[in-house]
Amino acid sequence: MPKQKTHRGAAKRFSLTGKGKVKFKRANLRHCLEHKGKDQKKRLMKPGYMAEADAKRVKRMLGKG
Repeated sequence: MPKQKTHRGAAKRFSLTGKGKVKFKRANLRHCLEHKGKDQKKRLMKPGYMAEADAKRVKRMLGKG
């Protein structure tokens, strides 16, 4: 039986932490930054952690679950 392939789109967008949480980069920080407030941009720089219900699907795409 062949090996399970990693979903390359998911691999570029998500990574796993040491405890197994799914980490991702937040949206809305690519362009049109002039009208966004400093606090909003600061908050968007921080990584997001996916809810466990959604993380299950992503882990399967990454070949870790």
